[in-house]
Amino acid sequence: MKLLILVIALGFTGAAPLEDDKACEPHSRPWQVRLHGEGASCSGALINEWWLVTSSYTCNPRPYNTIASLGVHDLSAQEGTEQHIRVADVVHHSPYRSPLHSLTMVRLSAPARLTPLVRPLQLPTRCPQPGETCTVSGWGRTSQNDYSSQLKCISVPVVDDHTCMSTFPGDLYWSPTMICAGRNGTDNCLTDSGGVMECGGQLQGLSWLTRGCRDPTDPSVYTKLCKYNGWIASVMDRYTPFTTSAVCTA
Repeated sequence: MKLLILVIALGFTGAAPLEDDKACEPHSRPWQVRLHGEGASCSGALINEWWLVTSSYTCNPRPYNTIASLGVHDLSAQEGTEQHIRVADVVHHSPYRSPLHSLTMVRLSAPARLTPLVRPLQLPTRCPQPGETCTVSGWGRTSQNDYSSQLKCISVPVVDDHTCMSTFPGDLYWSPTMICAGRNGTDNCLTDSGGVMECGGQLQGLSWLTRGCRDPTDPSVYTKLCKYNGWIASVMDRYTPFTTSAVCTA
């Protein structure tokens, strides 16, 4: 009887014992892109109707073999909001897969249809500051036993470079193109490669090394997007988009 009363009480209060408390509010990150198919299972951020960016550390999209899915929240459900578009071009920052860079630009084979649920995220006009709180989103795990298919959101504080470097092992390179976020006692783990770090409405990072998943006292490492505005602009200038028929229906 007590158990029944508890269940009824939880129902009236809107509580759900199995609810994923790290799940984003559905479709609250309209720039989030899921890259999947041959060679890729990772996230990215839409920066205009033709282009998105992702991390090159563990994400390897391939032209016309990888699909970019937009307008998605739950990977296990058909929500009626999805757009599935094949990848046309993949441009890795040179030198490719350098220990000092982890950034890939992806051009879609057809432009995304911009809606309230599919919108680009603004490129940075400044660099994030230590102590600033940002949101990281992706479809990875936030704990060892977390297998939810919903998009996750965690809040992370930006960590100053000196503190970040002091946590690195001696054989790991540090670069000014890295930024660290998260510390012990905060949400510090999201395993999705290319997870998107948004600070104040701007794209400030892409997940690179999820060190906070291995040890919650360590910050995780993100590509510092404010260092790449010039390169991103130059790549978009070099490629002239053209519409093809490579839009997927599923």
